[in-house]
Amino acid sequence: MPVDSKQIYRDKAAKGKYRKLYSHLCSLRRQEWPTSFRKIEAIIGFELPASARTHRAWWANQKSDSSHTHAIAWNAAGWETAEVNMKAQSLLFRRIRQLNTPMDRLSKILPVRSVGAWPEGLSLRREDIYDERV
Repeated sequence: MPVDSKQIYRDKAAKGKYRKLYSHLCSLRRQEWPTSFRKIEAIIGFELPASARTHRAWWANQKSDSSHTHAIAWNAAGWETAEVNMKAQSLLFRRIRQLNTPMDRLSKILPVRSVGAWPEGLSLRREDIYDERV
């Protein structure tokens, strides 16, 4: 059975130190979320480390597997950081994956499968479907 690394990171984020941030981001139904370091601290229930306020790199998005639990939390939730303002202690979270639409979920349950070419001579024109009798 193949290992789904994305699922492993979602599980890690859901159980990690920043799980409340992960859950909050998963619950948002918008494409962007402007926030402050203080709002994030209110959500997670503890102060961000000093490095979050002094090093821009703390807010970097991870493009590969990472041991940075804070970055795993927002990335696994489908978000990335943008417009980090260290002086104002604010940032913008931007969604990197589209929200699941009802059609997305439906296509997982009932996947679309091709049944081949349209049969020759078959038509959906009204005249071909109904006997037009007066």
